[in-house]
Amino acid sequence: MTSAHQSGGQTGVELDLERLFTARVRSIDASGIRRAFDLGASIKDPINLSIGQPDFPVDPRIKRAAVKAIEEDRNGYSLTQGLPELRSAIWSHLKKDIGWIPSDENDLMVTVGTTGGLVLAVMALIEAGDEVILPDPFFVAYPQFVKMAGGKSVFCDTYPDFRMTASRIAPLITPKTKMVIIDSPSNPCGVVLSSAELQEIVELCRERGILLVSDEIYDAFTFPEALDGGRCPSPARYTSSLLLVRGFGKSYGCTGWRLGYAAGPKPLIQQMAKLQQYLFVCAPTPFQAAAIECFHVDLSPIIERYVARRDMVIQALSGVTNVTSSQGAFYCFIEIPQRLGLTGTQFAERAIAERLIVVPGGVFSTRDTHIRISFAASEQKLAEGLEVIRRMMK
Repeated sequence: MTSAHQSGGQTGVELDLERLFTARVRSIDASGIRRAFDLGASIKDPINLSIGQPDFPVDPRIKRAAVKAIEEDRNGYSLTQGLPELRSAIWSHLKKDIGWIPSDENDLMVTVGTTGGLVLAVMALIEAGDEVILPDPFFVAYPQFVKMAGGKSVFCDTYPDFRMTASRIAPLITPKTKMVIIDSPSNPCGVVLSSAELQEIVELCRERGILLVSDEIYDAFTFPEALDGGRCPSPARYTSSLLLVRGFGKSYGCTGWRLGYAAGPKPLIQQMAKLQQYLFVCAPTPFQAAAIECFHVDLSPIIERYVARRDMVIQALSGVTNVTSSQGAFYCFIEIPQRLGLTGTQFAERAIAERLIVVPGGVFSTRDTHIRISFAASEQKLAEGLEVIRRMMK
């Protein structure tokens, strides 16, 4: 309803914004992860295992590179597709890591986080009536991206092992299917698909004429037991006719810098760059300059700590409930025992009384049978949180 009011000496009618909001924005809920983050800020001394925020500082060399770029007044716009020197560094890395050699410099662009790359890809390819196959459980933003573009999300049930395989994808493909999105290592489960599984997905998408999008934001956080030849398994080793999306924020602790990149077929990258020009203009220029230094940082000591934390989770909850051992990223997806008669949401709500913040599985899935914890937390806080979970489940 509207009401008259007086402000600044003028009388007018209060604007009814609710009437003006689109069906698009009405259909989108605030992120359940963000709600957990906000809740943690309201609790005194919380045990916050909810946010996938790396708990290590940015390497000093990367910081100095950012400061240097700012002091050298590299604070204006870059090319929409990114600084040439950063794109060159990314290509050098991809050549070594997956064997890609650019046929054209426009096969790659720097994006505003990996989220920016995924949004651009969906906007470039998906419209009303199109279908996108997503894993279930999924990263919370995937269905929202598809919804914003007017498309339909088709969920691939991966329970109980959380492996999105070609045999599970194939029955979901219809004439309306345009895209399949996979994330490995995955959020929220930490599962890493094998090279054989990824090759089968590549072949399926090639046969059906569907674009495969590989979200590899956690590629640097692949644990030793899941590596293939010392590298994160990637479908990009079997084809260049896919969209590869990676980033710097999660791997190097600079999530607030909003830096990612997308590589793939030149026609798609060109359309994405055209959209970025109007949506974001470019990724932050001084941070682009600093990101070149990331490729010289050894992450192995940090990975060792995260593997040890993963092992803490498995050991603490062994015999209490089912936990798929995380092989990458920094998450575990923990089943709520049926004997408790609780949904993931109900369990998470009860945990608040113990100062423990976790994310209900229903945030990531059409089911609400699990909780997700992030072990990107201090060993002390993680141990406290695991003790709470174990006690509640027993």
